Amino acid sequence: MNKFIIIISAALLLSSCSKPETVIEKTSAVSGDQVTLTDLQIKNSGVETNTLNNLDIANKIILNGEISVPPHGLASVSAPSGGYVKVSRFMPGNFVKKGEVLAMLENPELVQLQQDYLLAKSNLQYAQQDYSRQKDLNENKASSDKVTQKAFNEAQNQNIMMKGIAQKLAAMGINPNSLNANNIRRTFAVISPISGHVSAVNVNIGQYVSPTEKMFEIVNSGDIFLGLKVFEKDLNNISTGQKVFAYTNQNPTEKYEARISLIGKDFSADKSVQVRCEFITKDATLIPGTFMNGEVETDSNIGVVIPDEAVVTWEDQQFIFEEIKPKTYKMFPVKIGNSENGFTELLDFKEENFNKKFVTNGAYQLLMALKNVEE
Repeated sequence: MNKFIIIISAALLLSSCSKPETVIEKTSAVSGDQVTLTDLQIKNSGVETNTLNNLDIANKIILNGEISVPPHGLASVSAPSGGYVKVSRFMPGNFVKKGEVLAMLENPELVQLQQDYLLAKSNLQYAQQDYSRQKDLNENKASSDKVTQKAFNEAQNQNIMMKGIAQKLAAMGINPNSLNANNIRRTFAVISPISGHVSAVNVNIGQYVSPTEKMFEIVNSGDIFLGLKVFEKDLNNISTGQKVFAYTNQNPTEKYEARISLIGKDFSADKSVQVRCEFITKDATLIPGTFMNGEVETDSNIGVVIPDEAVVTWEDQQFIFEEIKPKTYKMFPVKIGNSENGFTELLDFKEENFNKKFVTNGAYQLLMALKNVEE
């Protein structure tokens, strides 16, 4: 019995003296511009390495400009004559068709103009008849040449006066051929010369407008184009037919494809040339006056590339990470070129580096491992 108690006591003593084993995960080791990770850290950060390859990548020029419309796509509408606004039918943003009535104006002088036309028309009929009589009399030696010539001049003068007034009436939307004493009116319509959206309304009911005032501005958004500025250093790389991807600073990920259709032939004051680009697909959300950037693809060339996310910036310098030995990575300074389809071109990449492995994924995590230690 005593022997059994001794064995139990020894077992309890050994149990009370033992401690559970603690597993300590090693942390990353940093030395200068290189970092060593553990297997778990590599797995968690998703670090991947590979050798670098050549790829056909296009050169790009970034240009600035804005959306514009050609002269025939923009209209400033004024009244052909002065008058008081009786009706104004549209607001900015409304769509109008060519020939649609924008406003109605009232001008009492219009009554006098119509009256003058009808009187000139009546006088012309009398003058033509008188000339015809004088001509017959002159042929029969019953009237002098002077009287006949005077009758001819009077008929000509009345014809000129009638046709001149007719043109004024036509400009105000009144058909002189259908005008008579029973349909004289004192209002006339202001007509839209193009189809498009109203961009500005500068009148209100009761306002007097003169022929020099702009009443409405209309923009045909279907004729928009992208106008880009090209400076002298880039002009030799620009040609018609080149592909352009346009985007705004507010939404740089949404790009609109266009083609260069026209290149200006003279320099502006800032030594730039205007280049016109036609959008492949018209988008109603693009508004004239919107500032846009344009990526112009020039000649492509073969270059060494690496995924965009493999390039990191440290103190205004670009780096990638070289795997100098298993689990150890060193910052590798690079000069970058163009970027396309998720890859960035590395400039002046020496041939001796082709057999080396570089980090293609997880470079930012490596940079943070170095940065956190230094801070």
